[in-house]
Amino acid sequence: MLDRTHFLRESSTMAIDHLSEVFDLVEVRGQISGAFAARGRWVTQSVIATPLKLSVMVRGRCRLSTDGLDAPIEMEAGDVAVLTGRSWLRAEGGAGDGPPVEFEPEAGEFALRVGGADFAVDDVVLGGHVELAPAGAALLTQALPPVALIRASDSAAAALRACVDRLVEEVTGERMGAAFAVRQHAQLFLLELFRTCVDQAELPPGWLRALTDDRLRPALDLMHGDPGRPWGLEELARAAAMSRTSFAVRFRSVAGVPPLTYLNSWRMLLAQRALRDGDVRIGALAAQLGYTSESAFSTAFKREVGEAPLRYRHRLRQAS
Repeated sequence: MLDRTHFLRESSTMAIDHLSEVFDLVEVRGQISGAFAARGRWVTQSVIATPLKLSVMVRGRCRLSTDGLDAPIEMEAGDVAVLTGRSWLRAEGGAGDGPPVEFEPEAGEFALRVGGADFAVDDVVLGGHVELAPAGAALLTQALPPVALIRASDSAAAALRACVDRLVEEVTGERMGAAFAVRQHAQLFLLELFRTCVDQAELPPGWLRALTDDRLRPALDLMHGDPGRPWGLEELARAAAMSRTSFAVRFRSVAGVPPLTYLNSWRMLLAQRALRDGDVRIGALAAQLGYTSESAFSTAFKREVGEAPLRYRHRLRQAS
């Protein structure tokens, strides 16, 4: 059964925490995947194999390049770059004569070359990525700009800087349980990263931008709070205190899709979690999500996900 508490997460002001809902649904996991400390001139480059790549300049400065940028980004200590849907990354920094030393990050070894760093003189870089369910990869790459740079000097980034400090402390401290601590702090780092992006970045049309739109919030609260109800455009527009036409135009310009398309996509995310995590019958799931029949639900699911609900469930369980 779908638990209604998954739909409704209320704060002290009774507002639904949609960002937490989406993070839970798409299984967002932040990972610190590599780190190095360098003295003198250095360069690193790699192929990006994940939808979201993170680069944190802990100390020093560098020039970061990736596909889609007209010129390198200048990064200083505490800056964080978020690369969305990019295919390669190159960073170079340091000073001095002679050719640069090339570092090749090794996946999974988060303490690589950092344990002996001299933070007074070395450049220190942390690399990370975001692990997502397939549905999450599509959602987040659509919701974020191709490249976002969050400056340490920005007042809104104070909480993010604190997360970076804790990550560095765990990565360099060689304390018992460090690997577990890094995973937990990476999650909080990722949350603060998204909060800061929402506050600072010019977000493209998508669900993340929609969640920040105060005029659309009443309609989003209805759809997220009771996704199985057959919401109509008139009812949603009334909740947002707008005409049908104004509501439809604003929703599409902010969310990138019409309201009822958004509702269907939200239902499909809920369906994927239910099929992934539980043993709910397809017919019961269809009814809970507002479909008039199992066949109507299966058709919608296959159109959105690319395979039938039962096949989706079997494939995931065989893979696990």
